[in-house]
Amino acid sequence: MLVTAYLAFVGLLASCLGLELSRCRAKPPGRACSNPSFLRFQLDFYQVYFLALAADWLQAPYLYKLYQHYYFLEGQIAILYVCGLASTVLFGLVASSLVDWLGRKNSCVLFSLTYSLCCLTKLSQDYFVLLVGRALGGLSTALLFSAFEAWYIHEHVERHDFPTEWIPATFARAAFWNHVLAVVAGVAAEAVASWIGLGPVAPFVAAIPLLALAGALALRNWGENYDRQRAFSRTCAGGLRCLLSDRRVLLLGTIQALFESVIFIFVFLWTPVLDPHGAPLGIVFSSFMAASLLGSSLYRIATSKRYHLQPMHLLSLAVLIVVFSLFMLTFSTSPGQESPVESFIAFLLIELACGLYFPSMSFLRRKVIPETEQAGVLNWFRVPLHLLACLGLLVLHDSDRKTGTRNMFSICSAVMVMALLAVVGLFTVVRHDAELRVPSPTEEPYAPEL
Repeated sequence: MLVTAYLAFVGLLASCLGLELSRCRAKPPGRACSNPSFLRFQLDFYQVYFLALAADWLQAPYLYKLYQHYYFLEGQIAILYVCGLASTVLFGLVASSLVDWLGRKNSCVLFSLTYSLCCLTKLSQDYFVLLVGRALGGLSTALLFSAFEAWYIHEHVERHDFPTEWIPATFARAAFWNHVLAVVAGVAAEAVASWIGLGPVAPFVAAIPLLALAGALALRNWGENYDRQRAFSRTCAGGLRCLLSDRRVLLLGTIQALFESVIFIFVFLWTPVLDPHGAPLGIVFSSFMAASLLGSSLYRIATSKRYHLQPMHLLSLAVLIVVFSLFMLTFSTSPGQESPVESFIAFLLIELACGLYFPSMSFLRRKVIPETEQAGVLNWFRVPLHLLACLGLLVLHDSDRKTGTRNMFSICSAVMVMALLAVVGLFTVVRHDAELRVPSPTEEPYAPEL
């Protein structure tokens, strides 16, 4: 596994680099935004946001390994993971209201503080302290995916009065560098875990200075902004009305809930599947992120004017790849017949599918669900399905680790078949819907190349 992981990482990285270079060469020259005020504002945002993302990714490869290092049983580790997900979901319900009330800048600083405390709890071997750390991590994750984007959009439009057409370019660039940061973070986590001498806790310690710097830069360079709060009940009621009035919303939400619940279980299971075979966890994680970056690059190429495939086609392909990969895993994790290389390939295919899925889902969700109702619609799907995923993880992961792992992949396969049926249903409904097609290059509005 050691050699396989490094070879896969190098190969995937070379493939990503080749695709990006070819895409850049094929891209017609565009008008670059040269507004110095905008570029300075964008840089102020990126400095803080990228530090926060880097700290988040740095902790991912060794979380399960750390709990194993503290001699917790797999059922106990599952409870810790479930606690983290449940807190993310529950805090996510109120994150928007909290951010609007507290202020977006203050919320970003609060993220730095709570995530630093979360990292510090990893130094303790006390189970209750680790549970508190997972709850803090859930709050921090909810803030990471709400406060930063809300702060940027408000400043962009309200304070600086820049054109709204520039916003997608900023976040497209952030999404690309988010993948790059994830790849680098995996390598960095492997290095600090091996060299510093602290073992699996080292990446969590290394994340604290990044979080502190992010908070300090936000305090120094960012202005504060607030927004009018919308009652949680009104948000959910609006989401329910939207869901019941449009079959496309119902199917799209079902696909998202099923797909992302399976991805959560994958996040839990990849370490116990590969670690017993000597896999370098940081390099494996970087390989996963490189595969996801490759998928994103393939999405951009597939939807370009040369191929002009539609996001609906790529969403279908992503779900199909995950179904195939999970069936592979039900055989490669059979007790007594484990094949770690085959499991690793299946995991890489799942990450490749994620690289196709997330931009496809983002495009379709933006077209189908009104922006004001997205939070309410997603609450109706994400909360119950994620909680069901938590319950399944606790109940099905029995005392026999190997049998429980295979059972989980079997259940995930069945769930993804349901997602595939929902994709077929959505495809039937929208196949003649011009609104859900990527506009041809001659119809695309101007967006600056940043």
